[in-house]
Amino acid sequence: MADHSTRAAYTVDSLLAVTVRVFNERGYDGTSMEDLSRAAGISKSSIYHHVRGKEELLRLAVGRALDALFAILDEPAATAGRPADRLEHVVRRTAEVLLDELPYVTLLLRVRGNTATEQWALERRRDFDHRVAALVQDAVTAGQLRADVEPRLATRLLFGTVNSLVEWYRPGQRGAEHLPDAVARFAFDGLRAR
Repeated sequence: MADHSTRAAYTVDSLLAVTVRVFNERGYDGTSMEDLSRAAGISKSSIYHHVRGKEELLRLAVGRALDALFAILDEPAATAGRPADRLEHVVRRTAEVLLDELPYVTLLLRVRGNTATEQWALERRRDFDHRVAALVQDAVTAGQLRADVEPRLATRLLFGTVNSLVEWYRPGQRGAEHLPDAVARFAFDGLRAR
């Protein structure tokens, strides 16, 4: 009889961490349940004990990233004060969430709408973008940001800058704790009305 007592017990969170790593390496479409079971060191039936399948794992993973991003919009510094200051807080905190949840946000940024879960994630991303664009518009209307850059374009440029971190940032990189402030300074030095 085999001794399985040394095998680590898997939780949904630990399974999710392995899943996100594999999805980011192989792509969602290129990953099978067999790939996930091998990477986790558990049987496919053990995975199915925790979740219904691969798409549920994807929803949990991108949901984690989206929930963290949407939570920013409800923080006191994002809901009260001057619109430009609120926007700067949102940008800084978004960079912090990206760094804290790097594999999950990376996966979120790679979804393309090929499944119902990916379509759901893209819709939620659009909702987040629209809410931030409204904040940009409020700051422009208040004369706190430049009026010569259309708010939707400014939003895309801001988050293009933040989202680019997934391409080059690696955990443990020296100076990482300063990245959110650097991103905010870089963005807002160019956007603030003079």
